[in-house]
Amino acid sequence: MIPQGFIHDLLSRVDIVDVVGRHVELKKAGINHKGLCPFHGEKSPSFIVSPSRQTYHCFGCGVHGNAIGFLMEHTGAGFVEAVEDLAQQVGMQVPQDERSPEQRERAQAEKARQQSLTEVLARAAEFYKAQLRKSSRAVAYLKGRGLTGQIAARFGLGYAPEGWRSLASGFPSYDDPQLVESGLVIAPEAEPGQESKRYDRFRDRVMFPIRNVQGEVIGFGGRVLDKGEPKYLNSPETPVFSKGRELYGLYEARQALRQRGYALVVEGYMDVVALAQHGFGNAVATLGTACTADHVHKLFRFTDSVVFSFDGDAAGRRAAVRALEAALPHATETHTVKFLFLPPEHDPDSYVRELGAEAFERCVEGAVPLSRQLITVAGEGCDLGTPEGRARMLNQARPLWALLPDGLLRRQLLGEIARQGQMPEGELQGLWLGEAAAPAPSAGAPAETPPPEKPRWQPKGEWKPKGEWKGKGGWKRRDEEERPAGPRATPATAADHAVRLLLLHSELWEGLPAEDHALLHDLSGSHGELIHWLERQLTHHGATPWAAVEAGLAADGLVDTAARLMRPARDLGGEAEPASELAAVMRQLWLAQIEAEIAALLARPSLGDADRQRYRQLRERADELRGRGGAKAA
Repeated sequence: MIPQGFIHDLLSRVDIVDVVGRHVELKKAGINHKGLCPFHGEKSPSFIVSPSRQTYHCFGCGVHGNAIGFLMEHTGAGFVEAVEDLAQQVGMQVPQDERSPEQRERAQAEKARQQSLTEVLARAAEFYKAQLRKSSRAVAYLKGRGLTGQIAARFGLGYAPEGWRSLASGFPSYDDPQLVESGLVIAPEAEPGQESKRYDRFRDRVMFPIRNVQGEVIGFGGRVLDKGEPKYLNSPETPVFSKGRELYGLYEARQALRQRGYALVVEGYMDVVALAQHGFGNAVATLGTACTADHVHKLFRFTDSVVFSFDGDAAGRRAAVRALEAALPHATETHTVKFLFLPPEHDPDSYVRELGAEAFERCVEGAVPLSRQLITVAGEGCDLGTPEGRARMLNQARPLWALLPDGLLRRQLLGEIARQGQMPEGELQGLWLGEAAAPAPSAGAPAETPPPEKPRWQPKGEWKPKGEWKGKGGWKRRDEEERPAGPRATPATAADHAVRLLLLHSELWEGLPAEDHALLHDLSGSHGELIHWLERQLTHHGATPWAAVEAGLAADGLVDTAARLMRPARDLGGEAEPASELAAVMRQLWLAQIEAEIAALLARPSLGDADRQRYRQLRERADELRGRGGAKAA
């Protein structure tokens, strides 16, 4: 808790004109200063900063406050962050009585280290911008994507040259350890007695600087100009950069968020820049990872409404499920969340370039509310025309509904889910909340008494067989019969192996390509259910040991589903090195899918040219898989 006396002393030493002037262009107007309001769009300045009162006020939108409030509103900083920032500017030490001197010293050292890294990254951003001006090929690429020089300058776009050590010309020492720590340079481990050969992480890529809400460069995203993999390459996790907490374009979008009243969350850097080019400056993007609760929490510091935009393909639908789960804990009567699905052939970049801003605006207006998206996700794969399908839908809806905070929206959704499941709301409330479900009987109604229970049949005495039981060759009692040796379990399949390996070694998931992820998500039955669960677990908790995975399965009621796959390795066959075994199993799954598609083609009465070409492609792919891994199709 920062003492109130310190706050008063700090505000008396800070000049609000200097604080606001770092972010807003101010001009002297009598005893005050005037500028364009940073909190809403305006052409005539109505934003007044008063040095005598040390406050700011906008006569257009009504915002007002002191220096601390300005930093919190404009940069998205928390109260303590804003106080520490101002205190550092005037050379004051924020009281931290609860921390020991050693803890304060470590915190100061960490802050200095982070400041040093952001300076290195800012220098790299300037280097990449200068290289963009020199590369006609990179400039032509951006122009081909419909971007203007103004938009490129606004987002600080740059270009990383093709050379392996291009950054050496932008820094005094290429051996500076901070180049590695900031993620700009890779230094692989060298053999004993040999020198490590450093090289640039980003080469021949359009560069997108990633800024925090204070405007500091904390990382980069790089996109290849031509075909190549990976298409997008991000900075690694560093002391100043965490993909699960940062959003690309949030710094640039702050004013547009207030103007439009909502945040538009997309999946790619180019989507953000293209939308800004067409007037949607309120777009931000996740950084090559699923949307997290931290992302949603950060967005709700700037706006009360979030619209997630996804491609209409299977990958986009899966991403929407992750976003739904991240948003549910923050969804209330005052925080709205919607989901926009584009046609499968489009992403936001291509849609707005091909069909225009008005068409995209109509898509935003027709976005699906969170409540409807929850019911859609819960009902996926369920036949609501049958009791079994409705029961499954209710089972899938419960963990999603449980993520909602207590409030009116949670109660409203309970009733909607009950109607979809054709179940009385009171009964569902009793099952899910443990509250009384049955309504009280009306006054004067006779109390119902259960019919008397019929006496159960009891044997008169112990029954014993007469004589010896002998059949052909003699009979034995059932409990004396010899049981067949060996396990009676169904032999493990390739899908069993794949899911078991991923549950036991969840860190392997990130190493799989997107096409393998899609194949695993398409597995039927319990396999697909466990894969869906695993990706959610990884999104929220990252890779964890089997004990933590098992605890999560138990908490979500899936431990019995997974138990069949967790038999000892001697029953399933010896387990080699997990990564190589998973690669072999994935080859088997791909071969099985290819063989099924080939069989479907051959079952047709006749094959057209496209069918025959597809058949040849499938055979070549199957031969390639067998040659690489030696796997045989069943």
